Amino acid sequence: MKLKRKAALGVVALLAVGSLAACSGEPADTDESQVDSFPEKWDEEITIDVFDGLANYMGMQEGWFGELVHEKFNMKLNIIAPNVAGGGDTLYNTRVSAGDLGDLIVTDKGQKLDELVEGGLVLDASKYYPAMGNLERFDKAVDKLNDGKDGTFAFPTSVSSILPTEPSEGLEPTFGAYLRWDLYSQLGYPEVDTLEDLLPVLKDMQDLQPTAPNGKKVYALSLFKDWDGNMMNNAKQPITYYGYDELGFALAKADGSDYQGILDDDGEYLRVLKFYNEAYRMGLVDPESTTQNYDTLWSKFQNGQVLYSWWPWLGQSAYNTEDNMNAGTGFMLVPIEDQTIFSYGAEAYGGKQVFSIGSKAEDPERIAAFIDWLYSTEGTYTNNSQTQGAAGPEGLTWEMGDDGQPKLTEFGQEVFLTGDATVPEEWGGGSYIDGTSTLNVSAVLPNDIDENTGLQYNYQFWPHYQELTQNDLRADWSSHMDDATSTMEFLKSNDQLLVAPGASYTAPADDSQTEALRNQVKALVVQYSWQATFAESEADFDKLWSELQETAKGLGYEDVLKVDLDRAEEQNAAREAVAEEFAE
Repeated sequence: MKLKRKAALGVVALLAVGSLAACSGEPADTDESQVDSFPEKWDEEITIDVFDGLANYMGMQEGWFGELVHEKFNMKLNIIAPNVAGGGDTLYNTRVSAGDLGDLIVTDKGQKLDELVEGGLVLDASKYYPAMGNLERFDKAVDKLNDGKDGTFAFPTSVSSILPTEPSEGLEPTFGAYLRWDLYSQLGYPEVDTLEDLLPVLKDMQDLQPTAPNGKKVYALSLFKDWDGNMMNNAKQPITYYGYDELGFALAKADGSDYQGILDDDGEYLRVLKFYNEAYRMGLVDPESTTQNYDTLWSKFQNGQVLYSWWPWLGQSAYNTEDNMNAGTGFMLVPIEDQTIFSYGAEAYGGKQVFSIGSKAEDPERIAAFIDWLYSTEGTYTNNSQTQGAAGPEGLTWEMGDDGQPKLTEFGQEVFLTGDATVPEEWGGGSYIDGTSTLNVSAVLPNDIDENTGLQYNYQFWPHYQELTQNDLRADWSSHMDDATSTMEFLKSNDQLLVAPGASYTAPADDSQTEALRNQVKALVVQYSWQATFAESEADFDKLWSELQETAKGLGYEDVLKVDLDRAEEQNAAREAVAEEFAE
């Protein structure tokens, strides 16, 4: 189905199937007239519920982003975040059963979106699409996303004009072994041949600095449970150092050369659990790991209480302030000799999450206008997560220089080089970081090009920022990394990056039997993974692992794994196809 922007008329009748049928209601807006433009202002203030499967904050959007949205749309955002409300699908299932997931919905474009469309919980926004001019250049991605759905039910995220065979990340990859480089350097820059070789290095680093400046104990590793799903999320992260990513209970290599089940005896998942357990028995794992959330962990990184990060957007973002880096302290990637880090290729048709309008939204037109704004230049600069290089509002954190290039303002330098700043009252006041968008999803890929400047939206690519961030830490790191100016440059030049072409593949919805089996098994996998991590001996670990395998198989693990492995091969075929399509 091709969506014709000027011919997208009417609201298609919503389907209702299964248990969702009984709880879905009529859309609040029954006027089928096409909307060709949005109002310049909105007189009545509204508050909308935003059900956001990616958000790590729950409550009203505050601060400068909330002020900006209110100024433009006279609208407040009440964020409903399953990540904060205990994780998993409990909150999602509860709200779906009640027939009202939210007014604005951020969810997976595969199984969950299909379920919501079929159940009538999301609105066909065809009548508003002609007015959504900022999405016009991404029509192809919108078409692809809604193909076969008989309407416009969702809008893609992370859309981009970058080739799908190119990394979607910026100067840093999504994953990598990021250590406190200052302590690593004091050890004489020891070589790390494998993941396991990190352990003695981390032990020596912890011994070098057993106490943080705030007087708290330092741990090499600190974990959290917020994002657990089909498996222990923290256990998946080091697996990516070897080119794999997850798909259900399967692990798939970016180039399609290998597939594994997470409970394989010779698999990468077991390898990482053993890594964590050995670290625990060496005294390297924070004992609060089982009870803390991501926000608590972030604070520990800020305070210098953790020495290892799976991601640059945790360790570096929290700790690498201007003062710390000028003092030679901070997180930088320490290369593992046998690594080939998984990289997400730019998604030709958008990422794995989507925006949708809830079918019971009282003002769907205003929500459509807000969604459209997220794809605008202003929306791209202000909504994108700071960890993904969001520059913030022009006039506050950055401005155009006389040479036509964007430059950070003094306030922007304070924010991005020191870690935070107090926002002027006319912009909403409060902490800049606390006031950033809590949607935690980008409409436009931050590394896409702003046609007005010819540079990436991501401020980290700007010449002005790169000039400002030259410091002792980066200079020392570069001198030991083949004089590379960025992590991505080092990984590419050393053939240590494996790009999975951005095919925008989404796994189809589980049938009811598979879903039931998966829910039983994944709860077991997560439970035993944490227990194995904190096992007091190798024998205890082996016993738990055997129990997990035996019990999981009895609950149908192998049946679900077969489904996931088939999907992993479908995903690889889609990657090969999109790489070929855009190579032509």
